[in-house]
Amino acid sequence: MNGKWRGTALFLGIFAVMGATFGLRLYSAAPQTAIAASLTQTPHTPATKGSAAAPATIGGAAVPAAKPATAPSAAKTTTGSGAATAVTNITGDPENTPYGNVQVAVSFSGKKITGVTVLQVPNSGNYDQQVAQVVPPTLRQEVLSSQSANVNTVSGGTYTSTGYLQSVQSAIDKLP
Repeated sequence: MNGKWRGTALFLGIFAVMGATFGLRLYSAAPQTAIAASLTQTPHTPATKGSAAAPATIGGAAVPAAKPATAPSAAKTTTGSGAATAVTNITGDPENTPYGNVQVAVSFSGKKITGVTVLQVPNSGNYDQQVAQVVPPTLRQEVLSSQSANVNTVSGGTYTSTGYLQSVQSAIDKLP
């Protein structure tokens, strides 16, 4: 009688391990939440007009490292009425985060922020790529709306958000 229960216990143990292994494979193969699913989508972020720096390619491709500008560059653009408007592009300082450097270039028309272009963002791991797809576009919109770097960080990308906003602030501080 003792041997019969031992066999049943062994069978149940093996069954439990197999079920757990199969369950973990299913769990790790699919996004766990709607948020994780939205992080894997690649949003389209158009390049800022008049920007000297190319936008970062995110989502699998390497993000180019940019050299900090020594002086702000200015470009003249013409409005529909024929009047010239000075657009100044200032590269913010690269900010070191635990996952890598974050650096942006900010475009100004006078004192107004007209655009933010990402030059560097951590992109080494899968999670970094997901964060890099969500944080810059979200913060770009917030910075343009508030016209300052004094905005909330994006949950789940706190280090990247903080580096982004510090780089934006350093560009604002460099504006003559």
